[in-house]
Amino acid sequence: MDIDAWVWWLIGAVGLGIPLVLTAMPEFGMFAVGAVAASVTAALGAGAVAQVLVFVIVSVALIAVVRPIANRHLNQRPQHRSGIEALKGRTAVVLERVDGSGGRVKLAGEVWSARALDTHSSFEPGESVDVVDIDGATAVVM
Repeated sequence: MDIDAWVWWLIGAVGLGIPLVLTAMPEFGMFAVGAVAASVTAALGAGAVAQVLVFVIVSVALIAVVRPIANRHLNQRPQHRSGIEALKGRTAVVLERVDGSGGRVKLAGEVWSARALDTHSSFEPGESVDVVDIDGATAVVM
């Protein structure tokens, strides 16, 4: 039984795809794509040297291009803030006098208890204040 070279390359691609699925290491996927490219090269009738060169070039090119992009995306913090983090830095309107001991503000359409960051500061109703932190259910404002 004589198997063509392109079939061997496809078998190699599948063999490289198995560790990709089991270990979630994308490098195996890039080698598998290189093997598929070598398989196409073999099917077109190129020699063994050309097949190996295509495998190496495609695999190395994918690793050189895709891996840095993937690492950059892995290390980025999400741009979308949610929950309490989304409220920090927003502007609120004072509803009841806010000082170091308490008060009320309207923040993101809801009424929140609030206190001034500086215990000696106070804010009167109608003033705009900036939310610097959320402490439990209390907005800390300045």
